[in-house]
Amino acid sequence: MHMPADLNRTIVEDLYCEALMLADEVRSVFDLTPVRETGEQADRIRLAVSVEGLRTTTRVMHVLAWLLNHRAFFAGELSEFQLRRHSKLPADRAPDEENLVLLSPETRKLALESQRLHQRIARLDDQWSARFESRQSGVLSLHERLNKAISQG
Repeated sequence: MHMPADLNRTIVEDLYCEALMLADEVRSVFDLTPVRETGEQADRIRLAVSVEGLRTTTRVMHVLAWLLNHRAFFAGELSEFQLRRHSKLPADRAPDEENLVLLSPETRKLALESQRLHQRIARLDDQWSARFESRQSGVLSLHERLNKAISQG
């Protein structure tokens, strides 16, 4: 099992615990944010809470899925091939600034915190993917040289 120096079981476990705690906070804050007022502004707030709640929840679930795959890899339950194939972190959809302004400070903080966590995991994912791409380009280069040698021979 060859691993980049910056990704190991401890880092994955720590990030997983952080993501689980964040997921629990996100669930409780977005579940318990009813807007009781009526009118156009209340409708905008309800829409902002719904949109950003969905984005935030999706973002955290993507992070958790990535971390669960890496935990499974470290536990020997996934091969490197399976991890590469099923573990790409989806791109993030950043919170909408107009929506953020309408959210309570606590809710806004959670949305931004989930975005920062996703960015951290995305950097790890990019480093992880680059490791395989560089290995693959070396294999492709060797394959091309072999084909060239065989066709000339």
